[in-house]
Order: sequence, then C-alpha cells, then structure tokens
Amino acid sequence: MQGDERILSIDCGTQSLRGIIFDKFGYIKGYKKIDFNPYFSIKPGWAEQKAEIYWKSLCEATNYLKLENFSEFKKIDAVVITTLRDTMINLDKNGKVLRNTITWLDQRMVKYPGKLYKHEKLIFDLVGMKKTIEIISRESKANWIKENENEVWNKTYKYIQLSAYLNFKLTGEIKDSIANQVGHIPFNYKKRKWEENLSSWKWRIFGIEKDKLSELVEPGTLIGNINKNAEYETGLKNGIPVYAGASDKGCETLANGCIDERCASISFGTTATIQITSNKYIEPIKFMPAYPGIIKNSYNPEVEIFRGYWMISWFKKEFAQKEMEEAKKLNINPEILLNQRLNSIPAGSDGLILQPYWGPHIKTPFAKGSIIGFGDVHTRIHIYRAIIEGINYGLMDGIEMIESKTNKHIEEIKVSGGGSKSETICQITSDMFNRKVLRIHTNEASGLGAAMIGFVSLGIYKNYQEAIKNMIHYKDEFIPDKKNSEIYKDLFHKVYKRIYPRLKNLYIQIKDIANYPNE
Repeated sequence: MQGDERILSIDCGTQSLRGIIFDKFGYIKGYKKIDFNPYFSIKPGWAEQKAEIYWKSLCEATNYLKLENFSEFKKIDAVVITTLRDTMINLDKNGKVLRNTITWLDQRMVKYPGKLYKHEKLIFDLVGMKKTIEIISRESKANWIKENENEVWNKTYKYIQLSAYLNFKLTGEIKDSIANQVGHIPFNYKKRKWEENLSSWKWRIFGIEKDKLSELVEPGTLIGNINKNAEYETGLKNGIPVYAGASDKGCETLANGCIDERCASISFGTTATIQITSNKYIEPIKFMPAYPGIIKNSYNPEVEIFRGYWMISWFKKEFAQKEMEEAKKLNINPEILLNQRLNSIPAGSDGLILQPYWGPHIKTPFAKGSIIGFGDVHTRIHIYRAIIEGINYGLMDGIEMIESKTNKHIEEIKVSGGGSKSETICQITSDMFNRKVLRIHTNEASGLGAAMIGFVSLGIYKNYQEAIKNMIHYKDEFIPDKKNSEIYKDLFHKVYKRIYPRLKNLYIQIKDIANYPNE
C-alpha cells in the first residue's frame, strides 16, 4: 500500500451536499459543503426539491475541489455516494427527470390506499396492523403520483432513490445498493432484495411496478465508471470507478465502528436515530423492518425520532432570535451560543419534559408533541434543553426495544450528526443513557463510512474490521454523572413513558376537532 490512495465521498443530505476526499487513515484531505434549502412547499405539508439541485450541488463541490485542491483531487481512486433516505425520483426513458422530487419530509397522503385482499385485511386486523398498513399505503408518493399525476407515472421509466439517480448521472447505469433501500418501496428487508412474489401485498400498497425499479447490488459492488458527460460536468476523470454505497445512517453506523449488538450508533441528524448492526434480522418495533447493513448479510435494526434535530431549527426560528443575532455579529453558529447556555440548566430541566412527536409515526399515528411541567422558573433555554433531553428520551425508548429483541446489553454508544459537535449534548447523552459515549475524530461520519466502503472495495483493506482499525479514531470519551443518571432514570420511567398513553385520547380529540394533521 503506497499511502496516497484517495476516496471521494459524496454525502447528500436534506439541507446540504458535501464532497469529501478521504485518505486511507480516515482523514479529510479535501472538503466542500454546498448548502441548499431542504425543500419548498407548493401547498401546506408538501416538501419538494428539484433533483437538479442535488446534481448541481455535486458538480459545484467537485469542481471546487478540483480548482482549490488539485493535488488531492487528482489522486481520487474511486467515488462512493451516500444520501438521505426515502426520497425518490421519476425518470423517463431518456433519463430526464419528470417532476420535482418528493422528499421524506413530505406529509401528503392519497385518498385511496392500495388494495388488500379480504384474507390480508383479516390477518393485519388480527395483529393490530390494519391501520398502520393503510397509513403506509396512503403515504406512498408513488400512489400519490398515480392518483394525481397519472400522465407523469405513465411516462416514468424508472422510479429510483436519490442515490441511484446520482449513480446514474455519474456513470449512465441505473443501479443502486441494497443498503440504500429505505422507504415506501416493495423491498423484502429480511431477504435484502425486491419482493419476489409479485402477488404480494407489498406491490399493491406501494403501487410500484417492478420494471420501474433499479437493479440492486451489494454495497461495494462496482456500479460503473465516470463517463464523459460526468467528466465534463464534475471535473472527475473519465473512467474512475463508482462503487455502491449505503444510506447516510448506515454509513454513520459503520463509521462509528458499531458492527455488533453491543454497540449502538446514535445519529443526531434531521431525523435522530439509534442503530445497531446484527447478523440476525430483528424488528425493534414489530413489523417495522431492520434495514440492510453494509457488511454482507448484516442488518441495521433502528428506532427513529422523526424530525429529531430538525426541532433545533424550529426552536431557533421561533425562540432564538437573540442568539441568532449575537452569533451573526460573532460570525459563529447560533448553536454554539445555545449549547453554552445549556449548562445553566440542571439535569431534567427543572421538571420540564418534552415528548418529541412533532410528526406522527406510523405506529403512533395520532401522536403530537407535548411539553409538560411548566412553572414560573422556566425560560426558553429550559425549552431548548428539554428538546435535547426529549429526543434522548425517545432514543432511550428505542434502546430498550432493541435490547429486548437481542437479549444483549448495549455497552457503549457512539455518536455522530450535527448535535454530536456539542460536548454538552454528548455529556447529557452519557448521563441519560448511563453509558460511556464515544465521539470519533470527524464530524463527517456518513462521508467516512462511504470512504470505508471505497477502500474495502479497492482492496486497500481486506474487510471492514481492518478498515475500522485503521480509519476510525476516537478522540473524545464522556462518562456518565451518576447523580444526573438517577434523575433521568426516574423521569424516563415514571413520567416520560406515561405521557403518550395518557394523552393519546386527547390527541385523537384534537385531530377530530382541529383537523390537524389533515387528510
């Protein structure tokens, strides 16, 4: 090994795209972040984005790297893409995008869900999943397009994940990794491939014909090579291989070194998640699938808090004008000031407790966010800390679900995502979970995970265990404060876990009276 090998990771998220050049030791040798608005709304609850924004951002990032860091750019040996999940694109036969991308944040629903046969309805009713299946079907954006824009669907040659779209733009090949298949799609998660039985209810509730889906390959498989069109637009050399990557969360879990059931990876992203890696197919929430892992025949059981750290953006917009103005003068991120002020609030936020259901989950369709325990001592910084703690309470619920299915204790937690940049948030997390929390050497965990796929694919490392040993460096360790852990333990079990069962009927009444969320 010569030591000058380089992987270009393309990490496309909800609000930005990052082009990152990594060396084989996991260090960043070139970096460019392109920010964009996460979505635009034509109607309330809609969240759309132009697919061209993602591609233009990729091109802008790579051309910047070529111009500003050519010595590293010319060393690039391969490209690996990691992207946000459940964001699909309609292509015609000529590879032209037919409509705006409907992102994972979109809340529209169809009027008429996919058809279930009588015996299927009976089975789902018996296991308490009939309503959930109906919601999943009504959420399917393929069904919405067919119901409202049938001419677009009829012209659709391929209906593919964003990851497959970027692979296509780089290579001309419509192929994707099985580890990117997260969303409203007829995928058999246990078997790690498209549902084989064409008469299965999955095809009907999601409303997608098999010939419209992309070819699937294992992570690390060669998708194709940079073609001449991509060379012209991106500056990348014609012929550079593009390898199949994985979803952003899957890449973060790998980059955190969580490749067994004793380690949990927490992502403090727009959606906050807790994941493990298991050789067994495990559903932490019954009938909610474990996603395909990067390592062959592995799975990533996950519990998510929908719109998790999106709530920080919501808080800044609604309550943190003071910090935003001050941060602008200091030319720093407002979160830096907010996180400094977290330390002025005690563990448990003086009894203020938040349940982070800012968006309903398919298993809790009537849920709404709630904050209880207000008193005259509480300030907006209490609310800020209660948000951080509330997201963690939701993830604590998740870790209990995962441990109950694996029958194994999660010994340590590795963190990534925007929230992990804060030492205070990492310490709060350690206190709440009463476990050691580790933080790796870079904030770009999903990009690092993609690079690890690239180096294993090239044969620089013989397997992921060797890549982990060489490319991950834990720079920070947080040990729980026992006194704080006891406070959080009591609040979690005696208060937080009782909130939803006691408020559920009230949420249903609110929905009926106020018609929000509407249908």
